[in-house]
Amino acid sequence: MLAETTSFTLDGISARMIRVEVDVHRGLPNFQIVGLPDAAVREARERVRAAVVNCGFDFPLQRITASLAPADLRKAGPAMDLALATALLGAAGELSIGPLADWSLVGELALDGSVRPVRGALAMAEEARENGKRGILVPSANGPEAALAEGIAVMEVGHFSELGCLKEGRIPGLPAAPAPLGPPADLPDLADLRGQGHLRMAVEIAAAGGHGLLMIGPPGAGKSLAARRLPSVLPPLEGEEVLDVARIASACGLGDGRISTVRPFRAPHHTVSAAGLVGGGSPPRPGEITLAHRGVLFLDELCEFSRPALEALREPLEAGFVTISRARGRQTLPSRFTLVAAANPCPCGRGEDDPRCRCSEASARRYRAALSGALVDRIDLVVAVSQPSAVALDGPEGESSASVRSRVLAARELMAARLGPGRTNAEAEPAEVSGFEVNAAAAGLLADAHRSCQLSGRAHGRILRVARTVADLAGSLAIGEKHMAAAIQFRRREA
Repeated sequence: MLAETTSFTLDGISARMIRVEVDVHRGLPNFQIVGLPDAAVREARERVRAAVVNCGFDFPLQRITASLAPADLRKAGPAMDLALATALLGAAGELSIGPLADWSLVGELALDGSVRPVRGALAMAEEARENGKRGILVPSANGPEAALAEGIAVMEVGHFSELGCLKEGRIPGLPAAPAPLGPPADLPDLADLRGQGHLRMAVEIAAAGGHGLLMIGPPGAGKSLAARRLPSVLPPLEGEEVLDVARIASACGLGDGRISTVRPFRAPHHTVSAAGLVGGGSPPRPGEITLAHRGVLFLDELCEFSRPALEALREPLEAGFVTISRARGRQTLPSRFTLVAAANPCPCGRGEDDPRCRCSEASARRYRAALSGALVDRIDLVVAVSQPSAVALDGPEGESSASVRSRVLAARELMAARLGPGRTNAEAEPAEVSGFEVNAAAAGLLADAHRSCQLSGRAHGRILRVARTVADLAGSLAIGEKHMAAAIQFRRREA
């Protein structure tokens, strides 16, 4: 007999529907899976066999052929175990799977029949809905996450034996309730950054406009402290942003099952490879820039990163996505993040202005060679950070994150009214930048800077975007001279 169910395999952060066809006929006992399965899928034969027997069903001692279609798509992971076992029993006449004609099944089977969670349940539920399915069966642990997909019924299944109710024409499992929002995160407060007014201003501008920030200065000056407090002044995730971040985290096996409105913060070590940073592998997997989507990517000790890894950031910083091309196809992954980086001025970290620095000019030049001009030109804000004084360190705390966040939220509201919901000045298209209102004094200041600093066309546009953010923070409708001066000041490239 022949039976068919549907399941899914992950393709990057997206799900692809798979038709699971099982044929059982007389012959020497054999169980074969075809359709480009990886090792985890091939091993499903043993998991399915043990789970079926241990749940009290009769495993057919006949020739079994399971086909996973489309046949030219590589299948990875154990998510098809539940669909495979159900189709097998349907083909053997043990179960009547007619009630599941409009349903998909997802889950990994344990040897005792328990249904274990899988990665990407949210994306799979959304793909089932897009393919016209009425509902989807998922592991109990994945139910709250999958239930975030609207317009499709989600049922939680904890054990394979629950499918015995198909004999009575009933859909197994219990309805899943959407995952609740997690408790507010206890984020480090910006008040810990004492003094450093110039750096605090840059952090606020970066948070408001989504601008990239590069901090250059000696160790212990507060660069990492400021970067790790940036999430505390960012607005919370809203609407579709929450689902975007949840979808990525689910596909990568991250999170605790609860949905958070806190923006992602990723800080990979400087030994990360280019593939680890932007994504890659076979099949392609998301990298750190995709995990930081809608949040912050912090690269500490920027000059210690490999040149290929840093150069791979250039296109995602411009486009907001990365395309990974492989022999079997190409994949586009989202990567709209705020880049925050910290670097020392030289190998010893003190800088040539410090009399204790013993670095030669050649060694300092080699150290900075990891940063190409093309990459730094894509970073909107560059700040030279110096060691804080003892008076500043012993003085009162700085302004709190809550106070700064209130100004950031007000500026974001102005940007949303101008550019559309969820968009920031850093994402403004050239035509939108041309429409920014700039007074005559500010325009003249930018023209002078363009001539004296020999700005590139990209730098010219980015200065206008930063100036617009400074004006939004001040509540000004037009970009004034002081707003433009601040934006030009943050384009300095010496440290």
